[in-house]
Amino acid sequence: MRRRRDRETERRRDGEILQALYRSVSLSLLLSVSLFTTANAQDLRWGGDAEGGAPYLLPNPKNPREIVGFEIDLMNALAAQLKRKSVFVQNQWDGLVPGLQRGNYELAVNGIEITEDRQQQVNFSIAYYLCGERLSVRVEENAIQSLADLKGKVAGTLKASLAQRILEQAGGIEVRSYENQNNAYDDLAIGRLSAVLMDEPIAVYYSTPNPKLKLVGAPIEQMEYGIAVRKRDAALLQQVNDGLLALMRNGELQRIYEKWGIWNAATAQHFEKLTGAKAAQAADNSATNQVFQDFTQNQTRQLTWGERLQRWKSYLPPLLFVGAPMTLLISLLSMVVAVILGLALALVNLYAPQPFTWLARAYVEVMRGTPLLIQLYLIFYGLPNIGIRLSPIVAAVVGLGLNYAAYEAENYRAGINAIPRGQMEAALSLGMTRWQALQHIVVPQAMRLVIPPVTNDFIALFKDSSIVSVITMVELTKVYGQLASTYYDYIGVGLITATIYFLMGLPFVRLARWAEAKLATDKRVAASL
Repeated sequence: MRRRRDRETERRRDGEILQALYRSVSLSLLLSVSLFTTANAQDLRWGGDAEGGAPYLLPNPKNPREIVGFEIDLMNALAAQLKRKSVFVQNQWDGLVPGLQRGNYELAVNGIEITEDRQQQVNFSIAYYLCGERLSVRVEENAIQSLADLKGKVAGTLKASLAQRILEQAGGIEVRSYENQNNAYDDLAIGRLSAVLMDEPIAVYYSTPNPKLKLVGAPIEQMEYGIAVRKRDAALLQQVNDGLLALMRNGELQRIYEKWGIWNAATAQHFEKLTGAKAAQAADNSATNQVFQDFTQNQTRQLTWGERLQRWKSYLPPLLFVGAPMTLLISLLSMVVAVILGLALALVNLYAPQPFTWLARAYVEVMRGTPLLIQLYLIFYGLPNIGIRLSPIVAAVVGLGLNYAAYEAENYRAGINAIPRGQMEAALSLGMTRWQALQHIVVPQAMRLVIPPVTNDFIALFKDSSIVSVITMVELTKVYGQLASTYYDYIGVGLITATIYFLMGLPFVRLARWAEAKLATDKRVAASL
């Protein structure tokens, strides 16, 4: 009797302990969630493109893993004004507004001009910077002084920019649009273009320091840069406007612009109009920060071989520890999806009832017949419209996996068809089901046959993974673009990046050859591998 009471007492004590533990764990979880939510609520996430270049956003020439620029300083000051922490989110420039609407970040800030068509999609803050477009030509060119002189000539600019619209509306000019300003100014310097028209801050940083180029004419038109905010975030828009006004009144924005050498009369007049306070024009409008000096040296200074080797060494950390792991992860996960789905599609195509066969064939034709880039855009930016939101890495893996599954399906279909039909018939006559025959006899032999084409597809996928930079992923090719645009070293960075791609893909090629030799039934084939 006493033993039973002792057991009941122990049972009650255990129950009380479990309840206490449950309450403790629950309280801890609630506190963790609360702290996590509070921490995230303090972050001011904003999107921009670090490949956009100086003076907006660029990798620090002395430390490529650090992103600097006048808009970094602007957002740090604005976040401090709002008592929040500035968090930069990398996004392709022409995808900034779609990324904002998708909810990847709260604000989009990267030299985005306030235009009527953009205002239909998002709201804009009050303008934080005003400037015009500037025309750049080669130093020996004296015949071009204005847009009127470009009739019948070739001019370059950034795609989807106000400058592109101005050139197209001028008429009679062959317009070439570029993804980044570096390539446009390089083409101008070597004679592929007659002129380049770009925003004044870009022209100051890329044309003025270059001894082969010069600015001509007065600023063309006037544009306003604004911070893009989603239509539904009216309260945030008001906070941003209040913060910008405070930074204008206390002179912080002027100090930032003077630091980067872009303070001008138009912006000063704009600040006076909004605040009612006199904004002094800087006596010396040249950039005063070390980043500008380092950036201009990258364009003009000839390096010794020792300095080149030291710089190439500095490229390795961002390439190896930022870009390469992401490329490897995306490629491996995507190939797993492609192999599994591709095999399933091949089996459905060959052995399923007719309606399912038609669906499998339609899938293969659609995925092979449409651009991978469009598929990624639909997955990342289109699906949120129907309530499906995927993280960038999941969208990248799904997009690449679904696309390459179509190619793998054809590889497996060809491999299965290469197995003599008599083997399936023999297996069925021995009492095996069709599934057992496929699992133990047909598919293993087909897998051995398709190792070479599957390996080729993996290497192709490895290189195609560079396209995922359009959906905010920072992989190896994106890091290459950021470094090359900062250091003007397309050859050095390119060779190092290509070598990393080669070294990452080589082990998988060797592994495939080993597997092919291991599974080969013909010893001559095994010996040749």
